[in-house]
Amino acid sequence: MCGVIEMSSKVYFTNMRTEIRRHSLLFKLKNLMKASGFESIDFKDKFVAVKIHFGEPGNMAFLRPNWSKVVCDYVKELGGKPFLTDCNTLYVGKRKNALEHLESAYTNGYNPFQTGVHTIIADGLKGTDEAYIPLENTEFVKEAKIGRALADADIIISLSHFKGHISTGFGGALKNLGMGGGSRAGKMEMHSQSKPTVKEKKCIGCGACIRSCAHDAPKISGGKCTIDLELCVGCGRCIGECPKDAIMVPFDEAEDMLNKKIAEYALAVVKGKPHYHISLAIDISPHCDCHAENDLAIVPNIGMFASFDPVAIDVAAADAVNAEAPLRGSLLADVHASGECEHTHDHFKAIGPKTNWRAAVIQGEKIGLGSQDYELIKI
Repeated sequence: MCGVIEMSSKVYFTNMRTEIRRHSLLFKLKNLMKASGFESIDFKDKFVAVKIHFGEPGNMAFLRPNWSKVVCDYVKELGGKPFLTDCNTLYVGKRKNALEHLESAYTNGYNPFQTGVHTIIADGLKGTDEAYIPLENTEFVKEAKIGRALADADIIISLSHFKGHISTGFGGALKNLGMGGGSRAGKMEMHSQSKPTVKEKKCIGCGACIRSCAHDAPKISGGKCTIDLELCVGCGRCIGECPKDAIMVPFDEAEDMLNKKIAEYALAVVKGKPHYHISLAIDISPHCDCHAENDLAIVPNIGMFASFDPVAIDVAAADAVNAEAPLRGSLLADVHASGECEHTHDHFKAIGPKTNWRAAVIQGEKIGLGSQDYELIKI
């Protein structure tokens, strides 16, 4: 029965190898879905939200729309009514309102001509079209604010690009659902403990932080940046934009708290609904697809994962990435070569020492969203 988590969850996997004139990678994705029990979900006449990240324009690591077409075509074949969806962002960029978000999605190929389905921005024009989902037995979020289109859907499918992230360690199923499913107010709630500080000696007063902030929090005075914490919502965009790494999140529990809240928001998105998860560990960039650029992948392409358990699939994908050697010339390789890396067995901690991705999966398991124990079944 979909959505029911066993003590040891099944995670299905297939690699990226194909044979000439045989089956394509797109065929392998559908075959993986079929083998994992996708057809056990009753899709007949159901609205099916396929939650995906459309990619910030300029970023080239985001998932190509061809993958989503496989998923949506399969749902339609089984009688469902799929649509592609994501929520607006907190930071300045091309996805901060529904009009620009749709333009960005279409630019990156997420339009009906390419995918065969409609694209809907789940939280509306300005990120305020939200539903309030009450939660029980959670520690931090008692009423989650998620995009209304996600709340109105009958079935949730997460299609995630598995990659690094500056604040959460990596982005996988939990982040795709939790942070991605939160409305603007929901995102602010998740980020509320993560307020950055400025290392004055490193700051050159360039103003990149100001240009990246949607809330006028950074100020330049005397050639140095300060951040108004009353205005800051903790989205972390300025951290990634600073060319001198002068802006950082304090070394406290802020990022652990962010990951825990993401897990609780992920629970809100799938609450009471059948849900299914796909993670593609390809083009594994060190930072999120929210950036308008992407760096060289940190490890080689690994493959495709599928599961009914969003916690297990994140752990399985992370384990697979950590089992790989760094790609030559990548940020991860540079960190290892520096001789200062304290986390040689955890690639995500190596490139983001203050992140703690395990906080999300531990919290997800604690609140009954899934299991960290998994059985990997290779297809």
